[in-house]
Amino acid sequence: MRMSWTLALYLGRHYLAAIAMVFAVLVVLAYSFDTIELLRRSANRPEAGVDTVFAMSLLRLPNLSIKLIPFAALFGGMLALTRLTRSQELTVTRAAGVSVWQFLAPAMALAILVGSFVITVYNPLAAALLSRYEAIEARVLRGRASMMAVSNTGLWLREADAQGQIVVHALRVAQQGVELRDVILFYYEGTDEFVRRIDATEAYLRDGFWELHNATTSYPDRASGFNAVLEVPTTLTFDRIQDSFASPNTIPFWQLPSFITTLEQAGFSALRHRLHFQTLLAAPFLLCAMLLIAASFSLRLTRRGGVGVMLGLGVGVGFLLYFTIELVQPFGLNGTLPVVLAAWAPTGICLMLGLSMLFHLEDG
Repeated sequence: MRMSWTLALYLGRHYLAAIAMVFAVLVVLAYSFDTIELLRRSANRPEAGVDTVFAMSLLRLPNLSIKLIPFAALFGGMLALTRLTRSQELTVTRAAGVSVWQFLAPAMALAILVGSFVITVYNPLAAALLSRYEAIEARVLRGRASMMAVSNTGLWLREADAQGQIVVHALRVAQQGVELRDVILFYYEGTDEFVRRIDATEAYLRDGFWELHNATTSYPDRASGFNAVLEVPTTLTFDRIQDSFASPNTIPFWQLPSFITTLEQAGFSALRHRLHFQTLLAAPFLLCAMLLIAASFSLRLTRRGGVGVMLGLGVGVGFLLYFTIELVQPFGLNGTLPVVLAAWAPTGICLMLGLSMLFHLEDG
């Protein structure tokens, strides 16, 4: 039997309402826990008031909510199908000749549409807000403001403290940022009072200082000087340079490909950003997989009973599969697995598992 559009829209509304309700509950819980954690971190920071903490939590909430969407699809799908089963609507629908694949089709279409909306529209908004959050966190909670920018003109790195700031520019980079070529260091007091400029052919990051080779120091009020080797203090370390990169979550989906290209041309590894980009592409299919798993357990209620056991198993399997993604991704980050495989394999496994369970349930 061919399912009518009226029935498809009716089922789609049920799925959407259940997923939206579960998503709202998860977002409220995430905001509450995140606010409590930020309050704990800011306890010894007098400059971080309560209003600042609440604003920071709101800025990070869209990015957190993206991570909750697969769980909302899982729990919402189970809730919708359980309601339809309890009201005997699915029983009547199946008796009329509608197969499980037909009444799951609206859910699959909804998952593709929601996933596409999330990565193309919602993700850029979340990335912009998270970028503002990280800037405030670095200034208020970490007490430091170092920032790196990589562009077609080379590497730009800023290091700031209470006395002033240093802006480092390099045309070429090696060893993930600890070796720079064609370097210029601009020194400022405060925010805009120029103090001096150092031009060097090479710069090496040592423990607590930059080792500059063939360095020419220029001053605004006296003659310049030359040093074959010059050591200038810095608070930067290799880890802090790596942390200064724009987090993959702060870069909008549409800008990720060009940023990856620029990053690799500058001499840095872009594995994190490549993995994040592929994970975003796989997101709609992960939502489909979660709905298939939800259906595999929820539809058993009509035949075998045991509501609590079946729903508990569904939740447990959903969590297990989702956290498998978090376990596989480090293998992609360290190069053990290809990035595409690390991003897509868990989603593919979830899809195949959900399909096989439904085939077994429906066709024996």
